[in-house]
This record gives sequence, C-alpha cells and structure tokens, in this order.
Amino acid sequence: MQSRSVSVGLIMISARLAAVARQPELSGGEDVARIDGLAEKSRGEHTRSGERLNSRVDLTVEWEVGGKKLEAKGYTVDISPKGCMAIVEQGLPVGQKVRVVNGTSGKAADGTLIWRGHEGRKGWEVGLELTGTDGDFWGMEF
Repeated sequence: MQSRSVSVGLIMISARLAAVARQPELSGGEDVARIDGLAEKSRGEHTRSGERLNSRVDLTVEWEVGGKKLEAKGYTVDISPKGCMAIVEQGLPVGQKVRVVNGTSGKAADGTLIWRGHEGRKGWEVGLELTGTDGDFWGMEF
C-alpha cells in the first residue's frame, strides 16, 4: 500500500512541475525552465567527433594497478577512427588509462576509458578513446 501512495505522490509532483512549466505565474513569478526544453538543449551539446560503424571486434583491455598488469576480455559494439563502444568483463573507472589490443589484427593502442554505462550479462558498457593511432587500428575505412 505504501508504494501506491509513493506513486500517487510522484504523479502529483510531476503534474505540478508540468503545470509550472506551462504557466510561469504558478511559480510565484520566477522564471522556470521547461523540462522538455532542458532535454532539447542537452541533446545538442554533445556531438560525436567522427563516423561510427556497427562492428564486433574481439579485444583485450589492459591496465595497471599498483605495478601489476591486469586485463579483461571484451568486444566492440561500434567503432570509430578515434575509439569504440565496447562490452568488457571488468568495470573500470572513468579516466582509467588502458591499452587496447585488437583481437583480430593484434594491433595495440593506448587509450582512456571516457564513459562507463550499465553492467549487463556479458560485462560493462564502456567508451574507449584511443590515442596515437593513425586511423587504421580497426582495419576498416571510415
């Protein structure tokens, strides 16, 4: 029964916020940002730096902790000349310096974990930015 009252309370709060966004006079005369306007603004702020291709490439992510070399297996979901989105067995912190080894070609490149998403059945979603590559790390033309 308590979850029903919480749900009703959240619905009432949502309705009040929507009404305030439509009618600024309800907020006591203050300017109120529309919720949907915030979403539109943030949607355009981040643009990708290059083209991406859906491609599954096996990879190994290597990093060091306290002088000890660690590694985790994974695979890409999509690739770009500057990096990839991948699923990796280990959840690493954003900012972690890594070395990415392409499982198909054996090429290796330094990189940085720039985004970490959700943990799924097969591992963590991660965004990896590669550095020092000449654009052919994946063996594909973009």
